[in-house]
Amino acid sequence: MGLKSIKKKKWFRILTNMYVLVLTVFVIWMVFFDQNSLLIHLELKRQIDKLEKTQQFLKEEIEKDKKIIEQLSDPKQLEKFAREQYYLKKKNEEIYLIEYEDSLKLQEQEDK
Repeated sequence: MGLKSIKKKKWFRILTNMYVLVLTVFVIWMVFFDQNSLLIHLELKRQIDKLEKTQQFLKEEIEKDKKIIEQLSDPKQLEKFAREQYYLKKKNEEIYLIEYEDSLKLQEQEDK
């Protein structure tokens, strides 16, 4: 099986066609080496998806915060929030923090 018999094969003539060679080089260049290659587009697409998920999460957090701000416009809710979160108290008032055994065990496990 010599070179002449390989040149007569149909697949060899197709692969050595000038248009096929130029098209192959062009596709390889566009996929791997070009500044706007397909690989770069895929990476940018992944980044866009990640940023859109982050944006959606932050929008949800903003909505939650708006609801909390709306609730805190009521003086009673503001007082309740201050007492629960910051342990604030009125004058001449004593505060007792009651911790259940279950919560103490969880804190010990988190500390370890």
